[in-house]
Amino acid sequence: MKPIIFCDFDGTITATDNIVSLMEHFVPEESEKIAKDIIAQTISFKDGVSAMFELLSTHQKEEVIQYLLNTAVIREGFGEFVQYAHSHDIPFYIISGGVDFFIEPMIEKFGPFAGIYCNRADFSGQQIKLLYPNSCDEECAKYEVQGCGCCKPSVMRAVTQDNHFKIVIGDSISDFEAAKQADLVLARDHLIGRCEELQIPYKPFETFHDCLDVVKELIEK
Repeated sequence: MKPIIFCDFDGTITATDNIVSLMEHFVPEESEKIAKDIIAQTISFKDGVSAMFELLSTHQKEEVIQYLLNTAVIREGFGEFVQYAHSHDIPFYIISGGVDFFIEPMIEKFGPFAGIYCNRADFSGQQIKLLYPNSCDEECAKYEVQGCGCCKPSVMRAVTQDNHFKIVIGDSISDFEAAKQADLVLARDHLIGRCEELQIPYKPFETFHDCLDVVKELIEK
């Protein structure tokens, strides 16, 4: 089996969730209820994140970008982990419910990656509007799973082959469905509780040094 890595961005590659950080800084009161509804799954991730970004004016574009670039912290060991994947020809995909305008500049120096799948921002109107180029596929409809925004299981199905050993790395609600498809889950934060609830085997991590140890053991045993 050939390893293939699918890694979340916010709260996984970065030490904090950039969307949460952004909303708490610019529109804390208005976004709090939306965030609670997303976590409670009373609204879809897609609808919730769209509503959050619509709270922001496009006139704030440069301020928003600069804030995120100044405050985001890449999780320890990420560079070494990516280098190991490159040196062992392990495809490394980033799949995120985050947005292109902050993801791409933050990870540019670590690339290239096999693919970066995320949502995209439209700054042409009065409010920031999100576009969702990676929507759910027919398989999602079969299991009545919709509204992901950037649908991680659909991306996984599109790029994997039968001989791939799927490694999913994540932390939150947007990684739940991807974890169900994984052969190995590396989890932190909310994803740990969800894996335990669904009885999905996982390995916990805090840094990418932890992830590297697990993958090395898998590859080199």
